[in-house]
Amino acid sequence: MSSTQEGIGAAHASSRSAILDLIRAAGTVSRVELTRVSGLTGATVSTVVRRLIDDGLVVEVGRAESTGGKPRMLLELDPYARFAVGVHLDHAGITYVIANLGGSVVARWRRPGAGSDDPREVVARIAAEIRATVARTGVAPERILGLGVVSPGPIAASTGMTLTPPVMQAWTEFPLAAALEEAVGLPVLLDNDATAAAIGEYWSGGVPTGSAFAALYMGTGIGAGILVDGTVYRGTSSNAGEVGHICVALDGPVCWCGSAGCVEALAGPAAVVAQAREQGFELAGRGVSEDFAQIARAAARGEADAMALLERSAQYLAVAAQTLANVLDLAHVVLTGPSFAIAGSLYLPVIQERLSRSFFARGSHGVRVAISSHAPEAAALGAAALVLQAELAPRRRGTRMVLEPAEVVAPA
Repeated sequence: MSSTQEGIGAAHASSRSAILDLIRAAGTVSRVELTRVSGLTGATVSTVVRRLIDDGLVVEVGRAESTGGKPRMLLELDPYARFAVGVHLDHAGITYVIANLGGSVVARWRRPGAGSDDPREVVARIAAEIRATVARTGVAPERILGLGVVSPGPIAASTGMTLTPPVMQAWTEFPLAAALEEAVGLPVLLDNDATAAAIGEYWSGGVPTGSAFAALYMGTGIGAGILVDGTVYRGTSSNAGEVGHICVALDGPVCWCGSAGCVEALAGPAAVVAQAREQGFELAGRGVSEDFAQIARAAARGEADAMALLERSAQYLAVAAQTLANVLDLAHVVLTGPSFAIAGSLYLPVIQERLSRSFFARGSHGVRVAISSHAPEAAALGAAALVLQAELAPRRRGTRMVLEPAEVVAPA
């Protein structure tokens, strides 16, 4: 293929991705609006839309009210045209999601975590769970685009986890993607849980297009996923956003990452649980997640000692959020992940207050903090969205197309 042909092919792929992403973001939109906001010619938009309709990805859903001329035909994604499976792999639990093209959850379920089990046994278990649930939900296997798998900590695309918490040492350098592709029979994408959660928030419509936002993720650890104009900021090795490992105390406790005084070591769920035990709390001892949930419930009931523990944790998380917002000039911060699903209402006012008071660019704009509506299964939903975005609407660096809500024509 000549360089000219390659350029034309890339342009077509880019136009298709751009149009599909704009339809997804708008919900319902006409070809005229797509032409205006995309900067593409009307002929190109019409050609791309026709191909998307032929592929079953987009449907015409009636006409808008007439404003004097011929009523405009409205377009929507067909959410059931394609599906993706997402898996959040953690030592505390494995969360599964099947999501449709629109980012809605078709099925969700949770099973015991990886713990100290052999990775090969866990992979076999994951494959069996996916096969059984796909059969039970009636999703046609040929409509499943792939499998997204996310986990805590640094990820290498070729091997998987390269640096793991102590309880998951067996996964270090384990060829996770290859093992799962062979076991499940689907293409596999790997990412870290925080980045995936941010993609899921964007894909499911929780964040407006054209904004800079971060998903502050707290499960058993702390991280962040960053999107700018709908494009993920990954860094050199796809491990950007590790705010849990910002040093906030030079003489602080040693962290599992090898540093000391990290936000996670001082204020993550495991640290909160350890501090509670030191203060004499009677905890069930069923794992960090459940013990942290017990402390959060006590704080929600107004128990002073529990409230003080979470207030201290929230202050450190607020510093992490402020650092992220200052460096990236964020407009939105979304709190997500299982621990924020449990305790987010206790953390949100502390984080919002600090950003309102101390965010560097507050004279120009504020930073809105919200709790994700998908917080409990955010990483697994994001893993599925990772596949949907990669297959159907890959974003090129530097692409910026903003669809203002006022420009969307309402359904007739």
